[in-house]
Amino acid sequence: MDICEKIAYIKGLAEGLGLDEATKEGKVLTAIIDLLEDITEEICDIEDGCDELMEQIDAVDEDLSALEDIIYEDDDCDCDCDCDCDCDCDCDDEVYEIECPACNDIIYLDGEMLEEEGMVCPNCGTELEFDFDGCDCCDCEEDETEE
Repeated sequence: MDICEKIAYIKGLAEGLGLDEATKEGKVLTAIIDLLEDITEEICDIEDGCDELMEQIDAVDEDLSALEDIIYEDDDCDCDCDCDCDCDCDCDDEVYEIECPACNDIIYLDGEMLEEEGMVCPNCGTELEFDFDGCDCCDCEEDETEE
């Protein structure tokens, strides 16, 4: 029995007892039952509103999930290489180190710098050239040669 049914039951009991509303006790009990009925109606309205909100939230969540599927369906690979691999690598965050052949200084590069195919050594000014064919975090090149 929920709260709405309980107050209806109490109200029915009070009417069945034949409370005399002319007495002090009858007036108090009738006022208390009326107040409980008003409070119960408010609670039931709030519960109904919460149920409606939960349904709407579930619908929005389903719609958002569908949109995420549409938007992110091509983002299976975070790899910035030109291959069609399904690896879970993140080549943009990788840092590569090379050694300058002239001064033996260690230079740290990210994927973006490697794509430029060359740079000047910041230590000695020697022109450095890179031959970068994509990510080396997966077997992309092996997969392409096997086809």
